[in-house]
Amino acid sequence: MVKLTPELINQSMQYINPCRERELDLRGYKIPQIENLGATLDQFDTIDLSDNDLRKLDNLPHLPRLKCLLLNNNRILRISEGLEEAVPNLGSIILTGNNLQELSDLEPLAGFTKLDTICLLINPVSTKPNYREYMAYKFPQLRLLDFRKIKQKDRQAAQEFFRTKQGKDMLKEISRKSKMSSAAAIAAEAGNGKGRGSEGGRLANPEDMQRIREAIKRASSLAEVERLSQILQSGQLPDKFQHEKEAVAQNGAGHNGSGAVAMEY
Repeated sequence: MVKLTPELINQSMQYINPCRERELDLRGYKIPQIENLGATLDQFDTIDLSDNDLRKLDNLPHLPRLKCLLLNNNRILRISEGLEEAVPNLGSIILTGNNLQELSDLEPLAGFTKLDTICLLINPVSTKPNYREYMAYKFPQLRLLDFRKIKQKDRQAAQEFFRTKQGKDMLKEISRKSKMSSAAAIAAEAGNGKGRGSEGGRLANPEDMQRIREAIKRASSLAEVERLSQILQSGQLPDKFQHEKEAVAQNGAGHNGSGAVAMEY
């Protein structure tokens, strides 16, 4: 297994694909988890993470340019909630050959308002009863499912099915499983001391990233540059930096702004 480091990202192949989009090729490294994608500096429309060893789709930094994620032939069995905040313009996600089991496992994808292409071939979930009807119902903007068009008649049939008692019961059961899965995931992360990282924190937004870059330019020591660069590359903003920012705001008047550079992110 190879860790997804900023160095690996910078050394990997980058090119313009046949769709005339800028693509980053991270295929086949057997990467075990997503991390450090902030090092891409949001320069790619497509990121290919196929043929790795991912078990969970999570930990994406703020990448508003990203439109397509290729995740074929991993071992993904869970998708984290809230990813639409990190990649709000995602339009295509290809998950062929993973291990998504239940329709409830797909609930986190419902937050993506621009997602019009999904592929779940060779996942156990794609063999579930009423799978295609559920996807047409749950994702009204979906155009292609498993490389087959969702037609208007498919949507109408799905709407009619989920008005029936069987359909309503199915939706209730999926919602119940989704809540149980979310609660279990939160408990597992809390037990492992993870959450949003060992230092807590949150995803850095574009304003945060710009402030970090400015702070790097003004940093007074190599250690400070390295510390800020690691945050910029990971895309995760530790809690302690928010605390430092607040401390600077409280003390800035007394020092006339001096010393703020080292503390501002």
